[in-house]
Amino acid sequence: MQIFGVDIGGSGIKGAPVDLERGDLAQERYKVLTPHPATPDAVADGVREVVDHFGGGCDRVGITFPGVVTGGSTIRTAANVDKSWIDVDARALLGEKLGGLPVTILNDADAAGVAEMQFGAGRGRKGTVLLLTFGTGIGSALFSDGVLVANSELGHLELDGHDAEHRASTKAKEDHDLSWEHWAKRVTKYLAHVEMLFSPELFIIGGGVSRKAHKFLPLIEETGEIKAEIVPAQLQNNAGIVGAAMTASRA
Repeated sequence: MQIFGVDIGGSGIKGAPVDLERGDLAQERYKVLTPHPATPDAVADGVREVVDHFGGGCDRVGITFPGVVTGGSTIRTAANVDKSWIDVDARALLGEKLGGLPVTILNDADAAGVAEMQFGAGRGRKGTVLLLTFGTGIGSALFSDGVLVANSELGHLELDGHDAEHRASTKAKEDHDLSWEHWAKRVTKYLAHVEMLFSPELFIIGGGVSRKAHKFLPLIEETGEIKAEIVPAQLQNNAGIVGAAMTASRA
């Protein structure tokens, strides 16, 4: 069975067929820019373009969404895409756009977490594990003894009077031209707040910035403020694609 994973983000829509035995992409991923405004029909067209790029042969598609997804279908929040997504039956919309293919929908950070817990930095870890994806926003995936607590959305905790993702996301770093040192201070403050609430044994730092972990993780660790172990995601920015395909294969 050929399973595709597609990861919808605030800036790009990327996907590929996935090798579920290895937990890796079966082909090089293909990416299109997220349309603006990122309305349901426009984003669904982008998903279709990504899937069509691989020339068919797909049996099932797992798709991530940057917001809360309830019942495996209904969109409840849309912080980094158009608000018209709220209350949309995403499984029905995307399934129709993809010609009736079976479609599975889940939160983007949850998908990344599922992949990291099976194949990456969280493999074999018990206790409380938190994966945090830093990108357009901050996504979170919370696990207790390997079991996902879906839709945690910890990027929207308040930090300095704002949503944390408006202060400590990669987008915030770029928008305010922050140095790695300044950004690391904001991330440290955010992690300390999350640690106070959940007392995780492990933080996994994901998203595209995980490729540059050497530039900021030492700055966080040297403060001594965070007691939990902090590691970069091993699947890096492909984790959402892999996790989406894993979830589709289990559906």
